[in-house]
Amino acid sequence: MSRIILLFCIALTAATTLQGQGFAFGVKGGLTIGTQQWGNSFDRDALFRYNGIAFIESLPESNDFSIFAQAGYHVKGSSIRTNFFFDGNRQQLITPFEFQNASLIVGGKQKFDIGFGDARIYYLFGIRGDYNLSTDFGITEEDIEKSPFLGRIYPVETFVNNFTYGATVGGGIEFPLNDLVGVMLEFTVNPDFSNQYNQPRIENVINPNPNSNQSITIPERQIRNLTFEISAGFRFLRIVEYID
Repeated sequence: MSRIILLFCIALTAATTLQGQGFAFGVKGGLTIGTQQWGNSFDRDALFRYNGIAFIESLPESNDFSIFAQAGYHVKGSSIRTNFFFDGNRQQLITPFEFQNASLIVGGKQKFDIGFGDARIYYLFGIRGDYNLSTDFGITEEDIEKSPFLGRIYPVETFVNNFTYGATVGGGIEFPLNDLVGVMLEFTVNPDFSNQYNQPRIENVINPNPNSNQSITIPERQIRNLTFEISAGFRFLRIVEYID
């Protein structure tokens, strides 16, 4: 975690000193749609959660390209939706698989004038590092020890990778409210390049079928995150003026 804080401080310094006309900073947050690739397992459904982000970026005089750094809290994962009937009514049970991650992103924004005051549309690209703060799989390792077959369905916290990395691409729009305050709306796609979870092959697991004495093998499993995020927020400008 200390390495993430150090990298954020370095990126923050770079963003505020390059193109030295000042800087912009702010907060944003919104909806995260989490999906996952599960190796050797059945497909999961999307997980709808949230994100919260603090950011800072350079503020060149032309306001057409900027360097940014941002740190945020992102709930990633997937879910299983099970439909059943109760008292004649259709019900749905949602089982989440959550990874609560802290993320650091460093990248650049290319901006374009849309002919509406100082409003800008932009696209962005960044390199991202994540640190896992906690997980929520709806089950404990104690439960899996009592019934090992649950390991075919549920991840085990022991095999979670604390550090992952990936990229962030997307775009958005910025609207100024006055000379120093603006609002923004942004959409990003966030693929991971490394696995959040690596579980080796587990042999000699008790067969849940009471009519069989033959043990089973749980195959190797790998989980990789892909999220889609929609965020809205406020943007504040810090203008630096040089006087001779």
